[in-house]
Amino acid sequence: MNKQKANALVLQSGGPTAVINQTLFGVVLECRKYPKIEKIYGARHGIAGIVKQDFVDLTDYPADKLELIAKTPGSALGSTRDKADDAYCKKIFDVLKARDIGFLFYIGGNDSASNCGIINAAAKADNYELHVIHIPKTIDNDFLVTDHCPGFGSAAKFVASAFAGVNLDNMALPGVYIGIVMGRHAGFLTASSVLARQYPDDGPHLIYLPERPFNIIRFVEDVKNVYNKYGRCVVAVSEGVADEDGVPIAIKLAKQIERDAHGNVQLSGSGMLGDLLADEIKAKAEIKRVRADTLGYLQRSFLGCVSETDSKEAREVGVQAVKFAMSGDVDGSVVMKRGEGYSISYELVDLSRVAGGTKAMAEEFMVGNNNVSEAYKSYLKPLVGELPPVCRL
Repeated sequence: MNKQKANALVLQSGGPTAVINQTLFGVVLECRKYPKIEKIYGARHGIAGIVKQDFVDLTDYPADKLELIAKTPGSALGSTRDKADDAYCKKIFDVLKARDIGFLFYIGGNDSASNCGIINAAAKADNYELHVIHIPKTIDNDFLVTDHCPGFGSAAKFVASAFAGVNLDNMALPGVYIGIVMGRHAGFLTASSVLARQYPDDGPHLIYLPERPFNIIRFVEDVKNVYNKYGRCVVAVSEGVADEDGVPIAIKLAKQIERDAHGNVQLSGSGMLGDLLADEIKAKAEIKRVRADTLGYLQRSFLGCVSETDSKEAREVGVQAVKFAMSGDVDGSVVMKRGEGYSISYELVDLSRVAGGTKAMAEEFMVGNNNVSEAYKSYLKPLVGELPPVCRL
């Protein structure tokens, strides 16, 4: 950057997480270390807040209050699903230029990375000296290039804890339980339910991921086989499970399809998929006690299941984003690389490598059509941390 000084803007976008505010904290405190950054602003509700000029001055915001915000789940600045285009970028630039913004720190997931790419390209075409740094977050863990994403570890801890509790309930009052977990194209979060297994006969006994074709007839047979073996069955199902043609089961059953600004079909917010699967089991497996829940938004910002590793890494990824921005004439997305013995290093990669795509579960992480591997458990455990132990009579 040729200018001696400029202001910085940080915003949050997409679904909230339990640790996204740690990233906000990391960005703000690291920005304060650099004289070239005069003012630090936060935009409420992402790029929508920029256009509305809804800003929070974080330059001298008390560090002790920021620390409390950092430890609070949810997006403190608010969020948005708005999609940028050329006309939107013009409105954004009119506001940013008036405030002398030279650094944009954009915390968000896949769609946010796409927005960063659009804004970055538009700024270059406009000869606007704006450095756009995307900082990843998503509970789905489906972000390209990076080993894992801030937000995933805590959501995975919640899912594992929830299924551990459900398993205990199911032991006391045997039947079939079906839990629907978030995950549009990637099964990382649903697969994290595997950590609920602490005894050989613990659930979830069946785990269905969007990476494998879902067949309802085969599903019913799987449940019957487990039920006949244990007298009960706990099932984890990704909301994005699809048939052999790649059509999500939830879409096939939906009477009305709702999409967001990025074109994503709304798979969460309804118990429809769980109810359908429960009805199939009742009708075709002749099992009376069948229950289904959709975990829904509980997975994103649950207070009691924050992973210590996730929290630390979410803060550090914000710190590293600022360090990269200060290192030279750069733009890009921060990614995390895993080393031996669980160590993490950070790199800045071109936005084109991460925008517009999603990462699926590796083949080595899956077993057949309804289970996950020991390799996945080894990948997952450092991100989640220890779960409460359970004991039986």
